Amino acid sequence: MLNYDTTQRTAGIRTAAIDEGLRTHMNKVYGLMSVGLALTGIVAYLVGSNPVLLAQIFGTPLKWVVMFAPLAVVFAFGAMIHKMSEGTARAVFFGYAALMGLSISFIFAVYTGVSIAQTFFVTAIAFSSLSIYGYTTKRDLSPIGTFLIMGVVGLIIASIVNIFLQSGGLSFAISALGVLIFAGLTAYDTQKIKNEYLEMVHSGSDFTGKAAILGALTLYLDFINLFMFLLRFMGNRE
Repeated sequence: MLNYDTTQRTAGIRTAAIDEGLRTHMNKVYGLMSVGLALTGIVAYLVGSNPVLLAQIFGTPLKWVVMFAPLAVVFAFGAMIHKMSEGTARAVFFGYAALMGLSISFIFAVYTGVSIAQTFFVTAIAFSSLSIYGYTTKRDLSPIGTFLIMGVVGLIIASIVNIFLQSGGLSFAISALGVLIFAGLTAYDTQKIKNEYLEMVHSGSDFTGKAAILGALTLYLDFINLFMFLLRFMGNRE
């Protein structure tokens, strides 16, 4: 029979291994997210700094495809990732990040480069702080998750409606709510990614590789949306 000291040492080794695995998992999530953001930025800059290419995309009906394609791809990706290999899922994520760069490339024609850089810097600080809070807090953030997700659905509907209404007041309200919702989602999603990894370890699941890609996509979307909503407040127009 194992004595108490042996049991404690074994539990300590197991806990240390789980903690190390969690750190490795989260580093992979943040690493993939960072590569995705870099791809988005490169594509957005290359397209956004080319007036002819911008006109060919956003001056024609093609702009509707470019604007809504990322939304369709992300839903399809979430539904089909279980059938993909990890390598395929990673490639699709990076392809999605490049497509998102194309979708938001117009910001380089609308806002000054300095204000875009400043907003990105502020977003990076806010995102890092909120993600650290979500990772370290002992408070269960799951109760606010449903409320925040419902808020995202409301934002999408309101944004589509405002494409046709072009209401300045509604646009301001959408931007303000968008910042608050995606700030909350950054903390909530970080905690969720952490908890899901721990559940997979305890259940012996082999989904951790693709889970890291899904986690990277989730935090990537939180960052991009937080950036875009902040840009509406902080961006100086050309």
